[in-house]
Amino acid sequence: MSFDLSSTESRAPHATTSLQRSLKRFDITAMAIAAVISFDTIGQIATGGGEAATWTAVIAVFFLIPYALLFAETGAAFPQEGGPYVWVKLAFGRPAAALTTLLYWVTNPIWLGGSLVFLAAETWDGFVFHLGSGTVADYTFKLLFVWVAILTAVVSLRRGKWITTAGAATKVFALALFTLTAVVYGIEHGFQGLTDTRFTPTTAGFLALVPILLFAYVGFEAPNAAGEEMHNPQRDVPAALGRSASVAACCYLLPVLALLAVVPAHQVTGIGGFMEGARLVFGVYGGASGAVLTLTAVLFVFALLTQGSAWMIVSDRMQAMAAADGGFFTRALGAFHPRLGTPVRTNLLSGAVATVFMLAAMQLAHGDAGAVFAVVLTVAVTTLLLSYLVVIPALVVLRLRRPEVPRPYSVPFGLRGFMTCAVLAYAWILIGSWCALFPGVLEGLFGIDYDFRDVWGVSRTSFEAFTLGTVAALLLVGLIGIKVARRREMS
Repeated sequence: MSFDLSSTESRAPHATTSLQRSLKRFDITAMAIAAVISFDTIGQIATGGGEAATWTAVIAVFFLIPYALLFAETGAAFPQEGGPYVWVKLAFGRPAAALTTLLYWVTNPIWLGGSLVFLAAETWDGFVFHLGSGTVADYTFKLLFVWVAILTAVVSLRRGKWITTAGAATKVFALALFTLTAVVYGIEHGFQGLTDTRFTPTTAGFLALVPILLFAYVGFEAPNAAGEEMHNPQRDVPAALGRSASVAACCYLLPVLALLAVVPAHQVTGIGGFMEGARLVFGVYGGASGAVLTLTAVLFVFALLTQGSAWMIVSDRMQAMAAADGGFFTRALGAFHPRLGTPVRTNLLSGAVATVFMLAAMQLAHGDAGAVFAVVLTVAVTTLLLSYLVVIPALVVLRLRRPEVPRPYSVPFGLRGFMTCAVLAYAWILIGSWCALFPGVLEGLFGIDYDFRDVWGVSRTSFEAFTLGTVAALLLVGLIGIKVARRREMS
C-alpha cells in the first residue's frame, strides 16, 4: 500500500477541506511543549518528597523515551488529520476509535474546567488580585479563563499557533527563572529542604506518583491531530518529538529538585507548591521581589491558559474527525469552518463541557479547592490513560499489519525495538490506570498503610462514585453517539 492510499482511506469525508498547511518543525515542537509541560502537576509531583525526583527521572528513562520513540515512528508514517483517531480506526475499526477518542478528548475540557481553572484562580487570588471563594469575582474569573482558552482554539491555526508558542516560551522562561533563583537562594540561605528529604525510592511513593507522572509525560502525539496542517510531518514529527521530550523532562525534573531543595517536603502543597516556592526564593530580589512575584504569577496563569488552549486545539480536532467520520452523533460536529479551518462546533462543545464540569467541581467539596483539585485531576488522569490502553495496541497492529507503509523514521533495532518500547509503555500505562482508578488497593496488597480520607479529603465512596461514574457515563455517551450516528447514516 502506498502512503497516499492509507491517507485516503482513513480520512473523514468533507472533514478537512478547509485545512491549510501552517505548522513547521518549530511550531510542532512549541505546541508539544505547551501541551505537555503541566504547571498544575509540578507541585503535585513535589508533594512526593525527594523520591518524587527519583521517580521523575526513572519514568523519564523507562517510559518517556520508549513512548516518544513509538509515537515518533507512527506519527511520521501515518500523518493524517486526527492522529490517534485514525490510527485506532485503521487497527480496530471505527467504533473502537470513536470510544477511544471520546476518552482522550473529554480529558481536556474536564482538565480545563477542573484543575487548570482552579489553579489559575488560586494563583490570581493569592498573588495578583483577591477573588475570594465562591464569589462573583471567582465565578467570573473562572468562566473567562475557560472561554478565552476555547476562543484561542477557535481562531485559525495560522494565528493560534503563536498563542501556544508564546505559552511554551513562557513556561520555559518561568521554570528556568524559578530554578536559577532557587539555586541563588540556596547558596545564600542554605538548602534547608534537603535536610529532611530522602531520595530513596519506595513502593508507596511509586504507587502514589506513577499516575500523575505518566499524566505529566504523555501527550507528545497530540500535534499529530493536526497532521494534514503540517508542512512536512514525515520529516518534522520525529525531530519535534525528540526536542520537546528532552525539554519536558528537564522542565519537570529541575524545578521539582529546586522546589524540594528550598521548601521542606511537608510544606509543599499540590495546588500552590510552585508559587509558594517562588514566594520564598524571590526574596533574593529584595525590594523588587513583590513585583517579580506578581509578574511570575501573571505568566503562570497565562501559561496555564495556553496549556488548555493547546490541548483544545489538538483534541477537538480528533473528536471532530470522529464525528465527521460518522462515529459520534452527527457529522455536523466534525465540520471545519471554511475560513478559520477549525472545528468550531466541537470547540464550543468543549467549552460547554468545561463550564458544566467547573460548576459541578466547585460544589464537590463545598469550597475545599484542594480536595476538588486532587479528585478532578484524577478524573482527567484516568480518562486520558485509559485511552492509551487502546492507542498503544493500535500502534503495534499497524506496525505488524502494514509494514509496506513508508516509515521515514524507525525505532532503533527495528521490529524488536518497537515491540520492546510498546511493552514498556503499555505496562506503565496499565499500572498508572489502575492506581488512578483504585488508589489504595495495591497499597493494601503490599501492606502499606493508606488513609483514604486523609489522602484525598473525601471518602472512598465519594471518590469512586465520581471517577468510576464519570468513566461509565462517558462510555455510555460514546455508545449512544455511535448508535445515533449509524441511524442517521441509514435514514
